[in-house]
Amino acid sequence: MAVYTEVPDDELAAFVARYGIGDLLSVKGIAEGVSNSNFLLHTTKAFYILTLYEERVDETELPFFIGLMDHLARRGLICPVPLRMDDGEAVGRLAGRPAAIVSFLDGLSVRRPNVTHCAELGRGLAQLHEAGADFGMERVNSLSVPGWRPLAEQAGAAADTVSPGLARRVMAEVEVHERSWPQDLPRGVIHADLFPNNVFFIKDKLSGLIDFYFACTDAFAYDLAICLNSWCFEADASFNLTKGQALLAGYESVRPLTPAEVEALPQLCRGSALRFLVTRLVDWLNVPAGALVKPLDPLEYDRRLVFHQRITDAREYGLKR
Repeated sequence: MAVYTEVPDDELAAFVARYGIGDLLSVKGIAEGVSNSNFLLHTTKAFYILTLYEERVDETELPFFIGLMDHLARRGLICPVPLRMDDGEAVGRLAGRPAAIVSFLDGLSVRRPNVTHCAELGRGLAQLHEAGADFGMERVNSLSVPGWRPLAEQAGAAADTVSPGLARRVMAEVEVHERSWPQDLPRGVIHADLFPNNVFFIKDKLSGLIDFYFACTDAFAYDLAICLNSWCFEADASFNLTKGQALLAGYESVRPLTPAEVEALPQLCRGSALRFLVTRLVDWLNVPAGALVKPLDPLEYDRRLVFHQRITDAREYGLKR
């Protein structure tokens, strides 16, 4: 989440009025994240989240995201529920952007997940995959292998201003995955961005999953690889095997991995590290002037990529087989 677009007070009040959620008492920008502009709304009825969809989100894909959250909530997953305006639509326009309001979830995200958090996250991720199994819409993952080369080229030689030799390292890694990306794995709806800031807990119990605006149709094990990257590394770039064991065991307690998924997991982890390296790199080099946003460090994923490049067996991530 982030704030890229400021909203005039009169426009905001008129927009909120269309949802029948009471009078607006306060609004606060949410500075975390990199994709859309998000605000915490407090009205006379409750708290809500307002999202303005920025350029990275294709407006024609919003029915997928809105429909998915509705579907998952009906299947019992704790996630934001889109609200409807007086005309029955979930998405309107505010400050020149597509915009929507969703329900507010109780809980806190954790900056330093512990083993219990990782186990809870593994179960929650598998439950998401199961709940989305009969969702009737599909969305191509635009940030999978075919999208990595254009992003690397967009960063270009400027990548070397972030770290010497980074442009060459990134392109070499892109070429590896273009030659040998795993195919024909079990697939369906994935979250594709389930970082700790997108998962809420009450004490150590998972209380909700948020921010579905990278969700797409792709390999379930790729979603798991994204979580291993984002939940199981320590600040010194070391992989915490105990956290990996907990996350994988939690996932398999709901949805056991197939032999093909187990075999593919090392490359999926390596590829997901590259995905966040290149997107963070482009964001780092292109922060909009005046944006209330904290760009995320691309080198965090450069260091994780070095770890994955030497892994050949899923057991090195904590899988007990």
